Amino acid sequence: MSATTVLARKWRPKSFAQLAGQEHVVQALSNALSQNRLHHAYLFTGTRGVGKTTIARIFAKSLNCQTGITATPCGECSACREIDSGRFVDLIELDAASNTQVDSMRELLESALYAPTSGRFKVYIIDEVHMLSKSAFNAMLKTLEEPPGHVKFILATTDPQKIPVTVLSRCLQFNLKQLPPALIASHLQYVLEQEQIAFEIGALALVARAAAGSMRDALSLMDQAIAFSSGKVEEAVVRTMLGSIDHGYLFDVLAALRDRNGLALVEIADSMASRSVAFDAALQELATLLHRIALAQTVPQAIADDEPERARLLELAQALTPEQVQLYYQIAIHGRDEIDLAPDEYAGFSMTLLRMLSFAPAKGAAVVAAAPQSPVARPPVAQQPVAQVQRTVASQTAAPQPFVSQATPEAESSAAEVVLPVRREPVAMAADSRPDWGVLLAQLNVQGMAQQLAKHSVLESLDEGQVTLCLSPDQKHLQTKMAIDRLQAALGEYFAKPVKLNIVLDKIETATPAVVEQQNKEFMQQQADDSIGLDPFVREAQAELDAVVVADTIKPIQ
Repeated sequence: MSATTVLARKWRPKSFAQLAGQEHVVQALSNALSQNRLHHAYLFTGTRGVGKTTIARIFAKSLNCQTGITATPCGECSACREIDSGRFVDLIELDAASNTQVDSMRELLESALYAPTSGRFKVYIIDEVHMLSKSAFNAMLKTLEEPPGHVKFILATTDPQKIPVTVLSRCLQFNLKQLPPALIASHLQYVLEQEQIAFEIGALALVARAAAGSMRDALSLMDQAIAFSSGKVEEAVVRTMLGSIDHGYLFDVLAALRDRNGLALVEIADSMASRSVAFDAALQELATLLHRIALAQTVPQAIADDEPERARLLELAQALTPEQVQLYYQIAIHGRDEIDLAPDEYAGFSMTLLRMLSFAPAKGAAVVAAAPQSPVARPPVAQQPVAQVQRTVASQTAAPQPFVSQATPEAESSAAEVVLPVRREPVAMAADSRPDWGVLLAQLNVQGMAQQLAKHSVLESLDEGQVTLCLSPDQKHLQTKMAIDRLQAALGEYFAKPVKLNIVLDKIETATPAVVEQQNKEFMQQQADDSIGLDPFVREAQAELDAVVVADTIKPIQ
């Protein structure tokens, strides 16, 4: 490798065939070139390093190759070579972030009126076009409406939402996707093999994940890893360079959770603290590991045979239930979001682990439907009705259910079924006649993150074809595109017509459905506890058999 050429530049694709990923864009452009059905303006959107400018330059070569308009430019003619080296006079690249003013745009558009100097087309590549001022966009609009036949515009942006719709409507838009880690790792392997640099597969996987979908970032990180290493790109070196977490710690954490070993969890957290591990990154890596375990449980073939951690992944996939994995994942995500609120990172991390331990399903706490026969003879006890505890929960939207509880003596198990009827409260309506959001939510066909988004929101307004929800800023992590889209679809299905869903972040003064649900659960649990304490059968068992009620086995029937 040349000492002055970084990998990202040396291995920049020069043809559509060399591109890694973005097949949907390549196919569409190739078809347009082959059929000579060319538009005058194209818009490439996507995050950094996914190939927007690279595809634009290849497209410029395809338009100006001396062999003719083609999807496979020769790469040998003067036009191809000059475009590759950045010297082609009819390819004009503009960084809109540095040239936001209208004067720069007017100067560029005036030059577009003149015929190409040596090429077939004048191609203008405007990067980060969303940074242009309103006046600059207005100046561009006239040319986009009636462009000269020899001009092609290729716009690129990481934020298409900031581009005026008048400009968007005059462009063919292509959205470039983030590249999956497996594809990035495969390309890195090819590059290092061509560069004759030794490597470990685990090191490539770490770099691919750290690149977050950007091939350019991945190659830049690989340059850094090569500089760190001494002839071989090793996993341990890359892990140190990236500040990544040794997955051995995380596997040990999950093994301790599997074994219900709180002492081991604390010892692991202490060991990580002594090595100055970044606990925020540790929770992120733990969530990633849990995702891979969930994949191993549902789609085992998704774990490659040459995966270095395959054996431990499959072992934990067998040892943990899918419900546990999903619960731990949610707790890890929330723990990372809340770690800045903790007294310190160690406290936030260890509390997250203890939360996982506390909320894991209890073992051996079976619900007994009827009292077993006791070997101790005693006179029959008159069964008295259980006293009801009437309590009102504000904005209650669903009636709690009866429950079954278990009372266990120290020497012999003894249990009874207790059914508690609960009066259903009338459904509440908002003061301004809007429907109660909790009642409406109960009728929506929505689950997962979309349901969580809905539960933690309150109804701000319900107008014709538009629903506005208010979400507390501390719950903004629930506001994902997928959750919004699914909730919007569920609302459209419920109202039998298209619905536009808006989410606003603001302080919430009233109880959300999630708060009401928690209040109901606490109310039901308190009723269950009170009823067991008042039950004559339980009291007699305590008095005559020294029976002890195991508190955490008293559960309301769901």
